[in-house]
Amino acid sequence: MNQLLIDELRNSYSEKRAAIRARLAEFAEIKLSRDDARLFEELCYCIFTAGASARMGLNSVERIRRHLFNGSHKRLENLLVGAHRYPRARSGYIVHTRKYLKSECGLRLSEKLDSFGRDAEARRDFFARNTGIKGIGYKEASHYLRNIGYRGYAILDKHILNTLHEAEVIDSPKPPTTKKKYLAVEEQMRNFAAELRINFDELDLLLWSNKTGEILK
Repeated sequence: MNQLLIDELRNSYSEKRAAIRARLAEFAEIKLSRDDARLFEELCYCIFTAGASARMGLNSVERIRRHLFNGSHKRLENLLVGAHRYPRARSGYIVHTRKYLKSECGLRLSEKLDSFGRDAEARRDFFARNTGIKGIGYKEASHYLRNIGYRGYAILDKHILNTLHEAEVIDSPKPPTTKKKYLAVEEQMRNFAAELRINFDELDLLLWSNKTGEILK
């Protein structure tokens, strides 16, 4: 492994640990609130972030927040022009997903999430492998669950993968293309966290913030 990078990560963690833990505590508050509107908004944020950026996701949610639950495809598309690079596609994803979740659980996402009990894999699969939910794969399903207070999921975006590759934890920074490959890289990251003696969820935010300069979501 790249010992120099490992030492840098440990030093960076010491500096950012309090801020990272504060951010994770904010995510936990969303879960505890059981606010279905907020839970759906966070899902939309992750739909916007896929193939884009965290900032673009935030800006897009700001644009359409008041219309998330009843805005038509065209209305959402118009609002997203200038905020997202794919206004038509992403607004379509939101409308498709909203319609499905209304049918599936009445948009009572807190109850739906609870229904998986301790089955973390099934909970993520519901979002990552469900044709009713558009624009969400394993990375963004993990992102969503982390952002609403669930622990133990790696968000394997380009920043995380590049750092894991630089640290010689993984052989390639290319995004995993199947569930099996995703879980394999996630396990390698979990082992890396144990070696560093850094909490797995905290390591995810650390690696992302070291590349972006921000501790966002």
